[in-house]
Amino acid sequence: MNAREFAFKVICDIEENDNYSNISINKHFKNIDIQDADRGLATQLVYGVIENKIYIDYIIRKLSKIRIKKMSVPVRNILRLGTYQILFLNSISDYAGVNEAVNLVKKYDRRSSGFVNAILRNEIRNRDTIMDIDVDDEAEELAIRYSYKTWMVRNWIDRFGIDFTKDLLEENAEKPNLYIRVNTTKITREELIEELSEMGIRATKVKGIDEAVCVKNLKNIENNQLFSRGLFTIQDISSMIVGKAINPKENMSVIDVCSAPGGKSTHIATLMGGAGEVVARDIFEHKLKLIKETAQRLGLKNVEVEEFDALELDEDSVDRYDRVLADVPCSGLGIVRRKPEIKYKEEADLLGLPEIQAKILYNASKYVKVGGIVVYSTCTIQDNENIEVVEDFLRNNDNFELTPIENVEIDMEQQESGVLKIYPNVHGMDGFFIAKLKRIK
Repeated sequence: MNAREFAFKVICDIEENDNYSNISINKHFKNIDIQDADRGLATQLVYGVIENKIYIDYIIRKLSKIRIKKMSVPVRNILRLGTYQILFLNSISDYAGVNEAVNLVKKYDRRSSGFVNAILRNEIRNRDTIMDIDVDDEAEELAIRYSYKTWMVRNWIDRFGIDFTKDLLEENAEKPNLYIRVNTTKITREELIEELSEMGIRATKVKGIDEAVCVKNLKNIENNQLFSRGLFTIQDISSMIVGKAINPKENMSVIDVCSAPGGKSTHIATLMGGAGEVVARDIFEHKLKLIKETAQRLGLKNVEVEEFDALELDEDSVDRYDRVLADVPCSGLGIVRRKPEIKYKEEADLLGLPEIQAKILYNASKYVKVGGIVVYSTCTIQDNENIEVVEDFLRNNDNFELTPIENVEIDMEQQESGVLKIYPNVHGMDGFFIAKLKRIK
């Protein structure tokens, strides 16, 4: 199987099974022997099509008398893949783009080969104008160009203004850096960087986060011997800031009520030097297994994995913990760069999130001791899921107050006391919200 057919299969899997692209890619890579060059091209094609899907469909609609929704899944995705190669990639010739697409459609929907061939050749003939976007509404134009649901773009323009929104969309279109977190219970950052360099991997320190390293050409991570030995794990800077905000100490008791996939829990356990207790909870068995595997790989014996629904109140945990993390389910609109499928969520699908988040925060607040800390975090930039949830909680719970996040060295200008609002286009990292709450009575 070549890179294009592999990419086609992944794109179909994402559409038919509503999978995230990274999960689908990893799943398919496990089942096939593919060269690094083909692996790189396949990954580029998958993300390219997913990231630009609305724009690509807009172009196809100009030339097709058949509605995209009426096309078969193979034809629809072969056209998307061909359009992306022809119009968005300079490294692939027009001939190769058309030829590969026609060969694919002959294999998966032979009767449509002429149709696919005609559409793609028309794109080539009309290359100078086919990518023009002919709409009068600026929000709609941006939504097409950057492939978002229009409601998202309107929401951001209303909240942030047009210039900020354009910067945000542009930044979200960039490929994000890959960051790893050093397992400081096993190795120092300097030692890990040296070992990575010996493997030919470019690795540099990240200012402000002692455990953070930016890597440039780390491939096949799960097969990397340093990863297998538990010397590092994958985690973005924003996510690491959550652990820093909690500021756990050795021998403390900590609970993470929505732990999966376990990055923050294992970071907290590492910051505690492998001492004390970190309870990592989730409701799905396969996610609990992932947390256990990560903790075991890192050699962290102070992580205890439990199945429990954060929407339920655990009476046995009331007033028990020094630190509580509520990293709640959210819309994910701060991590679009890493999970581009998020751009295609419907507004109605997200309306119930603040109620869920408020319930989890309320339950989590019951578990902390007087004088202890609760950290509320999300990977979204939506105020109704972030500051509004926290403000509503504080209005109804006078035994808590926001407390300064003092031990985060990343430059976060003009932030409110006890709150961090992180934006990709401002801070150069995943969009996140972090609030630090102290129980005062």
